[in-house]
Amino acid sequence: MREEKVYDVIILGGGPGGYVAAIRAAQLGLQTAIVEREALGGICLNWGCVPTKALLRNAELMHTLQHRQQEFGFSFDNFQADYGVAMARSRQVSQRLVKGVGFLMRKNNVDVFYGRGKLLSPTQIAITDDKNVTQVLTTRHIIVATGARPRAIPGMEVDGKTVVTYRQAIVQKDLPKAAIIIGAGAIGVEFGYVWHNYGVDVTIVEMLPRVVPLEDEEVSKELARAFRKLKIKTLTNSKVTDLQTDEKGAQVTISGADGKTETLMADEVLVSIGVQPNSDDIGLEALGVHTERGYIVIDDKMRTNVPGIYAVGDVTGKVMLAHVAQAQGIVAAESIAGAQSIVLDYTMMPHATYTQPQIASFGLTEAQAKEHGYEINVGKFPFQANGKALGLGDYQGFVKIITDKRYGEILGAHMIGPEVTELLPELTLARTWELTANEIARNVHAHPTLSEALMEAAHAVEGKAIHI
Repeated sequence: MREEKVYDVIILGGGPGGYVAAIRAAQLGLQTAIVEREALGGICLNWGCVPTKALLRNAELMHTLQHRQQEFGFSFDNFQADYGVAMARSRQVSQRLVKGVGFLMRKNNVDVFYGRGKLLSPTQIAITDDKNVTQVLTTRHIIVATGARPRAIPGMEVDGKTVVTYRQAIVQKDLPKAAIIIGAGAIGVEFGYVWHNYGVDVTIVEMLPRVVPLEDEEVSKELARAFRKLKIKTLTNSKVTDLQTDEKGAQVTISGADGKTETLMADEVLVSIGVQPNSDDIGLEALGVHTERGYIVIDDKMRTNVPGIYAVGDVTGKVMLAHVAQAQGIVAAESIAGAQSIVLDYTMMPHATYTQPQIASFGLTEAQAKEHGYEINVGKFPFQANGKALGLGDYQGFVKIITDKRYGEILGAHMIGPEVTELLPELTLARTWELTANEIARNVHAHPTLSEALMEAAHAVEGKAIHI
């Protein structure tokens, strides 16, 4: 009789948190398996951060070719753009990375099981495949990495055609003539930028007072200014009170800050008001796993209140970003293996939004630092004074560094401008290793580079800016 295989760890969910946890666990010598209901790579690789970046690249090129011909010396007749080709390219990018994750699973001897998983006990997971066949796997530890799904507006149905989420939007071949995007967070503004540059009449509706409302207030103002210049309409302090659809499209009723209502018409509505955790119907309640508002409660080692059960990624509700899930996955695997690990500081996690101009930030905003009682210094440097940005023809925005006046500790940084998502790691690394703005300023940066803006902002923290 064949002896049943017992795993050291089984991960429920193959997204960024899950597959990274699997790789790290295998590196540490643990017998590891992943249970995935749909596709390795999860939302991020298949329908989120990766394919959207491919579409955003197309949108950037569209903007340059259509609106900056004279500046760059382009001239052509009968210009045409096929959004279907752009979408197909984004799918190819996604599929290439998904195949890469599959290769990594084989390379690290991680067993992959496809199907819907459910926890039966802290040591058993049942997997039901698409043929309704169920098998039970046994393990010593479980990591729940089931992610999250788009949140809907109560009473307003997502039909996948007229009313969609990013899941449907990312794979559509044809774009609407007019679209309303509900929510001005990262997903909303990124799709707004892409669609606008392909000729869609876009209106973004945000309930809070400003676009990208979780960012520093100056960053929000700068993006709003950029969108006005592009003629992307934004309605802030505006709440959707009704959404009706018919064969002609959608009618969206909006209530403004003054209480007045208006009805907007569109061919398509994208709902991007956030996500909710995939924690229901996976066996957590029966096992007594503690949740709050559906999010799994964890400690610094990613442990739940039930011994042997861990959780990582969006389902924990800590910071709902792919790179945070990956960092959590590594910590969870190391905790299970008894290896040395770290404690994650969620306040200092990097955030990135890939509109044009890009947004990158971490830590406290200026307002938050003051609310926390800090006396602060603020250093700010505009990209319009940066040689590389001027050469690129992309110089809107700035770098802003916030420090504690007493000790020089970096409390946060907030950037909007060309490729600022690539500039962020120098600042987060400095924060992690307790460097001050002065040490960033005295680090020699190559010229001409965009990174010089970091150096200049760091000089400006103590009033010693060189080029402004």
